[in-house]
Amino acid sequence: MFEPFKGNYIWNLQVNLALVCGGNHGEVDVACRPIIEAAASGGDAGTAKLFDSWIAVADQVCKNAEEDEKHGYLLSAGTKYGRASGYYLSAERMQSRDYAPRWAAYDKGLALYKKYVELSGLHVDFIDIPFDDDSYPAIFVHDGSGTARPALVSCNGLDSMKEQVMMAGHGIENLRRGINTLFVDQPGTGEALRKRGLAAVYDTERWATPAWEYLAGRSDVISSKIGMFGLSLGGYYAPRAAANESRFALCAVMGANHVWGERQKERLAKDGENPVPHYWDHVMWVWGKDNMDDFMAYMPNVTLDGQIEKLKMPFLVTHGAGDRQIPMHNAHRSYEQAVNSVKRHLRIFTEADFEIEHCGADNGTAMRDYIADWCAQTFAEME
Repeated sequence: MFEPFKGNYIWNLQVNLALVCGGNHGEVDVACRPIIEAAASGGDAGTAKLFDSWIAVADQVCKNAEEDEKHGYLLSAGTKYGRASGYYLSAERMQSRDYAPRWAAYDKGLALYKKYVELSGLHVDFIDIPFDDDSYPAIFVHDGSGTARPALVSCNGLDSMKEQVMMAGHGIENLRRGINTLFVDQPGTGEALRKRGLAAVYDTERWATPAWEYLAGRSDVISSKIGMFGLSLGGYYAPRAAANESRFALCAVMGANHVWGERQKERLAKDGENPVPHYWDHVMWVWGKDNMDDFMAYMPNVTLDGQIEKLKMPFLVTHGAGDRQIPMHNAHRSYEQAVNSVKRHLRIFTEADFEIEHCGADNGTAMRDYIADWCAQTFAEME
C-alpha cells in the first residue's frame, strides 16, 4: 500500500481510498504534504488538520471545474467535479460526528457528485428504497438503452458511501460486462445515516429485500438475474441478506467479514488496524447505540455462523492475503460454511496480484474486476 504517513495506517488508508475512487496523484500529494508531521501523532490526533488540507485541495479543484464549465468545457468540468466530490467525501469520512465542518463538506460532495454525473453523460438515477416506515437513498447506474440486463445490489461497508463505491469503478466495470448496478446507502451508511438517522441492523434482509423488489420492477433489469454484492463490512451484510432472501441469483463479497461482531472484542484489545479515526464513537453511531455496553451487547448478532448454510445461490468470496483489518480466517470460514451453495469459490489475492490489503485498497482494480468477471460469467451460465 502507498504509505506517505509512516506508521499511520488510518491516514494511509484514506489516501489510498481517495486514489482508488479517482483521485489524482498530484492533487493528493498537495493534500498530504502539509500534514506529514501531524500524521506522526496517530490516527485520531490531527484529523482537523487533515480535513483542512484536503478541503483546500477540493476547493481548488472545484474552482478549476467551474472555470472549465464557464468556457463550455463540460466533460473536463465533469471530471474535475467528480474528483472534488471524492476529496470532500474522503475528508468528511475521517472526522468525528461532532466535528461541525464535516456536514458542509458532505453536502458539497453530494452536490458535486450530481454535477459530475450530469456533465459526464452518465446514466444514473437517484432513487429512494423503502425501509420499514422510512426509506434510504440509492443510485442506479445503467447504460440508458432500456435493454433488460442482469443487475447487482451493491452495499457499503462500515464507513463507505454509494458515491465512493461507484467512483471506484464498480459501476463502469459492471456496465462493460452487461450488468447494471444499484449502489445503496443502506441503513448505517452514507445519506441513510447522515441525513435520515437510519442505523445499521444485523438482519440486513430487511433493507436488501426492498432493493431486490425495486430492481425486479424495472423493465431494464432481468428479475431472475439480480445479485447481491458487498465490500468490507458488506462481507457480512451481503451474505446475510442473500441467505435470507432466496430471490437473489448470486452473492459476491470483496473482503470477507464472517464474525465482525466477534472482531470488536479483539479491537478492544488493540488487535488489528482500524479503518477510521474516532473508531468507537463511529461504530456506536453506525449501529445506533449510546454506549459501549449496549454496542457490545448487540454484537453477537453480527455473525454469519448459522446463516451462510442457508445460502443456496452461487457465492464468491475474495480476500487480501495481507488484510490488516479483517483476518483471512473470515474468508475461509464463509467459504467452508457455504455448503449448500450450488457454486462457491474462494479467491485470495496475493502479492502477485499487487493487491493484498483490505478490499484491495492498495490497488483497487484486481478484486473489483475479478468480481465483475465472475458475476458476468455466472449470470451467463443461468441462460
